[in-house]
Amino acid sequence: MSVSQTHRTIDTIWRMESPKLIAGLTRMVRDVGLAEDLAQDALVIALARWPDTGIPDKPGAWLMTTAKRRAIDLLRRNKLRDQKYVEIAREIQLYTEDEVDHALDGEIEDDLLRLIFMTCHPVLSQDARVALTLRLLCGLTTDEIARSFLIAESTVAQRIVRAKRTLNTEKVPFEVPVGQELAERLSAVLEVIYLMFNEGYSATSGQNWTRPLLCQEALRLGRVLAAIAPGEPEAHGLAALMEIQSSRLKTRINAQGEPILLMDQNRALWDQLLIRRGLAALDRAQRLGRTLGPYAIQASIAACHAVAHTPSDTDWIRIAALYEALLRQTPSPIVELNRAVAIGMAFGPAYGLQLVDELNTEPSLQGYHLLPSVRGDLLQKLGRFEEAGAEFERAAGMTRNAREQALLLRRAAECKREGGRT
Repeated sequence: MSVSQTHRTIDTIWRMESPKLIAGLTRMVRDVGLAEDLAQDALVIALARWPDTGIPDKPGAWLMTTAKRRAIDLLRRNKLRDQKYVEIAREIQLYTEDEVDHALDGEIEDDLLRLIFMTCHPVLSQDARVALTLRLLCGLTTDEIARSFLIAESTVAQRIVRAKRTLNTEKVPFEVPVGQELAERLSAVLEVIYLMFNEGYSATSGQNWTRPLLCQEALRLGRVLAAIAPGEPEAHGLAALMEIQSSRLKTRINAQGEPILLMDQNRALWDQLLIRRGLAALDRAQRLGRTLGPYAIQASIAACHAVAHTPSDTDWIRIAALYEALLRQTPSPIVELNRAVAIGMAFGPAYGLQLVDELNTEPSLQGYHLLPSVRGDLLQKLGRFEEAGAEFERAAGMTRNAREQALLLRRAAECKREGGRT
């Protein structure tokens, strides 16, 4: 394996393992900023050593052991002598790599939930919580986060630095709250898990269209939350949404890792167990007898696709109505864009295009690649191939995901060929 191939593999390992590393280290040092620094130190050491020594059989355990040793060195270097750090150092020295590897599947996974509640503490603003979560739990760079929210990279970096400093200054506990405090922070935690899942379902950047392990971890955490907050419809709604969406993960890419759009997926390969679990979770949300929230509404939309055996069986009129309900609860240009797609499918592409064109001047969508992508799709269906190709090319220039960019460029080329025949 070449050095560049090794570095790409290490990058993949880092994206998978870094949330667990940071969570486990936070439990030990009680400082999320220091925990991230220690994890990054372990990554730097891996980048230096693994091209020569090869990637170890248990890379996550290797990284955790290395990070813990760095923690001991730091504590000794800074001459921190209080009892807490002495106990931490003594505990760390007893770990072997096999023991750490076992812990990654046990206690450290619970630490991820604690880390989410810590980063969702009300001492942080919503913007800070989102930025910190995407950085620590999804492994996104500040540049990727900035592009996702159409803001300056420096703004994101400042939010993350201030958030970590605030958590440390305020001595926010590393724990899952109970009772009323749990209820008060639940919505923020649900949002964070939702963000985790979405990043896994459609990766913001990189060489892969999806990050299934991130989806799997978000789904696991969502199930845990639904269990500890059984009376909260939105906890069940989010679990339902992730179960149903996860059922399609294996059909979203082909053997070469190239994206397969929803209408082209082999529905016979959708995971029926996950669909049944999702429909059951949605039923639990509905039986609580309260107005469905945004996650449960989105789960209802996903359910419309899940129960349709073929694309033509899809109840697009119901989906359009559900998007209308979602828009009333959470007004957003992105929800409006999705509603336009549904209306285009239900009543014809001309109606959808009219709604999309009304969003062309929306400032928050000017750098959003799905706006020209959706417009290109509608134009293609209307036979306006030259315009459609231009829109797909524009969308390709906006996305940071290599697989998505290749898909959009292929669609642009198809439109040019179709246009040449007319």
